[in-house]
Amino acid sequence: MQIIPLSEGSFTIDKTKVFVPFDTEKEELNSRPLGSLLVEIQPFVVITSKDIILIDTGLGYNLPNGEMQLHHNLEKNGINPSQITKVLLSHLHKDHAGGITIKQQNGERFIAFPYATYFVQQREFEYATGLGSASYIPDDFLLLEEFSKVVWLQNDKGIIDNYIHYELTGAHSKFHQVFSIKDAGEIIFFGGDDAPQLQQMKSKFIAKYDYNGKKCMELRQQWWEAGKKENWIFLFYHDINTPSFKQ
Repeated sequence: MQIIPLSEGSFTIDKTKVFVPFDTEKEELNSRPLGSLLVEIQPFVVITSKDIILIDTGLGYNLPNGEMQLHHNLEKNGINPSQITKVLLSHLHKDHAGGITIKQQNGERFIAFPYATYFVQQREFEYATGLGSASYIPDDFLLLEEFSKVVWLQNDKGIIDNYIHYELTGAHSKFHQVFSIKDAGEIIFFGGDDAPQLQQMKSKFIAKYDYNGKKCMELRQQWWEAGKKENWIFLFYHDINTPSFKQ
């Protein structure tokens, strides 16, 4: 399988939940508000024997010329956005779901990958469009209700197309899910925000920003051990230096 990180850049985020661009070569983190976290925003493409899969969709920003940044990043890597066959969504927080749709200058929105099938946890969608929190922007993903090519995942775990496994964890967010792709003798694991950075896999760490920080920590330890035994390739959505890692 081929893995292509699609970095949208580095950002800091604090309790305001606002993503502020950060130049790692010129800026110092301690110049930002106390408690700011430094993260990469990094969707992934995984090319398998069956599909060209997009995992999570970034912030959904447009470039100054109006082109969607995610589309631009795909094209830089030789992939036409129309070639994406599946979009897997771990959860619908704004930094993971912003690119589900494209926002035009006139405010209109369109599905960003109309030829792909979107795989969405139904309970996450219902929560995000109901109670939700400041971490969700429903306008980014409401069009999914009208889009014909959505598979609403309703179980706690299951298999897509006989080779993509999903499991609801309820760890980082209430209905967060993770994915394993097993193809051509390899296993790629995407833990979303349950397992966002390599360093968190190596240390016992409970984050206050997680829905269930203790469960996140325990799951990371389990996945790290399983990955050692089965030679997983881990994908890290928020890691500045290490988008993917194999032990």
